[in-house]
Amino acid sequence: MKQQDFKSLEKIVRRFKGASVMVVGDLILDEFIWGDVSRISPEAPVPVVWVKKESFMPGGASNVANNLSSLGAKVYSVGVIGDDAHGSVLKDSLDGKGINTAGVLVDGTRPTTLKTRVVAGHQQVVRIDREKTDPLSDLMVRRMTDNIAGMMKKVDAVIIEDYGKGVITPKLLQKVVPLAKRFDKIISVDPKEEHFKYYKGITVITPNNHEASRAVGFQIKDNKTLRMAGEVLLSKIGCKIALVTLGENGMAVFCKGRPMEHIPTVAQEVFDVSGAGDTVIAAYTLGLASGGDPVKSAHIANCAAGIVVGKVGIAVVDPGELIDRIEREFDR
Repeated sequence: MKQQDFKSLEKIVRRFKGASVMVVGDLILDEFIWGDVSRISPEAPVPVVWVKKESFMPGGASNVANNLSSLGAKVYSVGVIGDDAHGSVLKDSLDGKGINTAGVLVDGTRPTTLKTRVVAGHQQVVRIDREKTDPLSDLMVRRMTDNIAGMMKKVDAVIIEDYGKGVITPKLLQKVVPLAKRFDKIISVDPKEEHFKYYKGITVITPNNHEASRAVGFQIKDNKTLRMAGEVLLSKIGCKIALVTLGENGMAVFCKGRPMEHIPTVAQEVFDVSGAGDTVIAAYTLGLASGGDPVKSAHIANCAAGIVVGKVGIAVVDPGELIDRIEREFDR
């Protein structure tokens, strides 16, 4: 890409602050227990972690909302928390970041989804999940749908974050996707393969390599099968764009009637890949909502992901450091 392309990407990022995005999905609270290991337990062959501090971060769909807010967008969060202390921590965290939580419902029949990671130095030792993944009740789906309908005119784009925790159900998708299409909104989906048939006609789907392989029914193992998978995804879902993330190999962009565009990774140091997919869908959707085309938006999302994987824990990126990273990539 040429120097004038850097200027165009910079303009897109600077327009992020004018975009509004609704995030619908599984709200998760990420707990981090930080410490050091100096010995093995005499009770079992496991490390003993000396705890130094604990912290909480928004995870799942909450992390997507957090990424969008950090990048400058106005954000509306829609999802469910439990009637418990962890739910209050998560909602307070989102409120503190300026995210609109009017669409966050409290369901007393389920706990707030909590993922606890124990980190020793830079190494994650264990993760403990506390959750209930049963589908939401019909009443909760109706209440959520009403909230979404009330906010739809206020946003430029809708991101559907399906972490398989029971919030994104066929009943909800059958309401939300047609509603967003009726208002001509950008619809981005981080998918679960069992719901693919309900994503018909969305704008962009962002599976990783393994999710895409399962969705198309064959393994992606080289450029040929990657191209085939992209074509199948576009045809199967009827979406405008398929953005397949490839980990250390970057990402691939597929649009109908255009050849595959492969974008190599820009990550120079990788400390933690947790939440990188959330950063990708947030930055990519903002790129599209701010006037970027599918490929330019992918370059922006790729640089954003390259920043967050170089940080420990669930991380976000701000417009200034994103522009700096894009400029450094052009200089290289």
